Amino acid sequence: MDVRNLTGKTALVTGAASGIGKQSALAFGRRGADLVICDIDEAGLADTEKELRGIGRQVQSSRVDVADRDAMQAFAADIHQQIGSVDLLMNNAGVALGGRFLETSLEDWDWILGINLRGVIHGCHFFVPKMKEAGRGGHVVNVSSAAGYLPGSVLNAYVTTKYAVLGLSEALSTELAPHGIGVTALCPGIIDTPITRNARLRGALDTDEMRDQMVSQYGKRGYGPERVAENLLKAIQSNRTVAPISPEAWIGYGLKRLAPGLVRWLGARGERNALKNSGS
Repeated sequence: MDVRNLTGKTALVTGAASGIGKQSALAFGRRGADLVICDIDEAGLADTEKELRGIGRQVQSSRVDVADRDAMQAFAADIHQQIGSVDLLMNNAGVALGGRFLETSLEDWDWILGINLRGVIHGCHFFVPKMKEAGRGGHVVNVSSAAGYLPGSVLNAYVTTKYAVLGLSEALSTELAPHGIGVTALCPGIIDTPITRNARLRGALDTDEMRDQMVSQYGKRGYGPERVAENLLKAIQSNRTVAPISPEAWIGYGLKRLAPGLVRWLGARGERNALKNSGS
C-alpha cells in the first residue's frame, strides 16, 4: 500500500488513546487519511480525536473493548454503514502481564488473551472481509512485539499472545496477498509507552520497586512511540510482513534466526538478573 499520500483513505486504529496507537493514528492523519479510532480510555481517546481534527482530519471515535466480540461486531456494523470499508486496519490495542507461568492465574490468561489475541482476531474478522469485498487493496497491521520471537519466562503469557499474533499475521499475509491487501506484524522492542506503567505484575515481579525500575529503564531508553509510527509507515510502504522496530528488536530478530540457542541463553541470563534485582 502506498502510504506516501493517504488522502481519500480511511485508517482504523484500535487502542488509539495513547502510545503507539495514538502516534500511528496521527502519522496516518498527517499523510491525509481520515480516521476511525477506538479505545476504552475515553479521556485519552478524546485527546487523540482533538489532535486529529486539529490537523483537518475527519474522525469517528468510539469507546470499544476489543475483547468483547459483540461490541466489536456492533462497532464494525456502524462503521461500515457510515463510511463503508476501511483501507488501513491497525489492531494495536494491547496490555502487558509480567509473571512466570506458575504465577499466572487462569483469570490473567483470560484477560490478556482476550485483548492481545482475540482483540486482533476480532479486528480482522469484522473488518477484513469488507476490505476484500471493496476490491481496493489496503493493509492490515497487527501489533506483535519483539517478544513475539524472543522467549521470556517472566513474560510468559505476554510472550504467548505476541507469538500468536506474529503467526496469525504471517499466515494472513499469504491469504490476503492475492487481493492486494498487505499484512504487517509490527514488532517493537523497548518502547517508552504507558503499557509499562499499566502492566499487571505477578509473583516476584509484583513490587513497587520492580515497576519503578521497569518504567525507568524504558524511559531512559528514549525510544518513543512517535518513532515507532515513523518506522511503521516505512514497513507498510515496503509491504514488510515482519517489522522489528528499534535496534534491539532487529538484533534479536537476526539472532533468533541465526543463533536461537544464544537467544535463549541471553534471555535466561537477563531474567535471572531481573529476579535477583527484585529480591526473589
